Amino acid sequence: MAHRLLRETDKQGIAILSGAIAMLLLILFVSCEREKKEMVDIVFDREQTCTMKATDVSTLISDSGVTRYKMETKEWLFFEEASEPYWYFPEKVHVEKFDTLFQPEASIDADTAYYFTKKKLWKLIGNVEVENLQGERFETSLMYWDQNEERIYSDQYIRITKGQFVNTGIGFESNQRLTKYRIFRPAAEIPFRKNAPGDSTAVDTSSNDE
Repeated sequence: MAHRLLRETDKQGIAILSGAIAMLLLILFVSCEREKKEMVDIVFDREQTCTMKATDVSTLISDSGVTRYKMETKEWLFFEEASEPYWYFPEKVHVEKFDTLFQPEASIDADTAYYFTKKKLWKLIGNVEVENLQGERFETSLMYWDQNEERIYSDQYIRITKGQFVNTGIGFESNQRLTKYRIFRPAAEIPFRKNAPGDSTAVDTSSNDE
């Protein structure tokens, strides 16, 4: 009888031990599976993957603690992990620049824009329109605004409307207030003609009125 009880006890022990081993193996298997999942490589392109995105933006931007800009855009993408960190505005962007007294100095509109944050350089692309405090309007397809050098420039066709005159040419540079500028290869200066009611003619190409 004692031997029979011992055998029954051994069987129970062996069963418990087998169950414990099976449970341990299951835990090890699940752990290995989890470890495999955690070690899967993820391809991350720092140049093409944005770190943050904002939509329907209307915000004021400070420089050295002073509000200097107002910006409005539908989409604003941040690429802060890129080798040359930048902001990207794939849709239209509108920027207003203020002086230290919060008076407007210039306004800028473009279809697309990049802003390289370390260089403090704007690259404005497509239907670029800039207007200064004097009401002069600058129109081009590509414009750069270097805030470090306080300079605005382009190597593309430029059209400048000033009062009754239109200046055109290829390439220009200006201070960032757009009060002192020059066209590298000027083409023409065309005087506007005051239109009579119902007259749709915008420009008179002759230099003298008859």
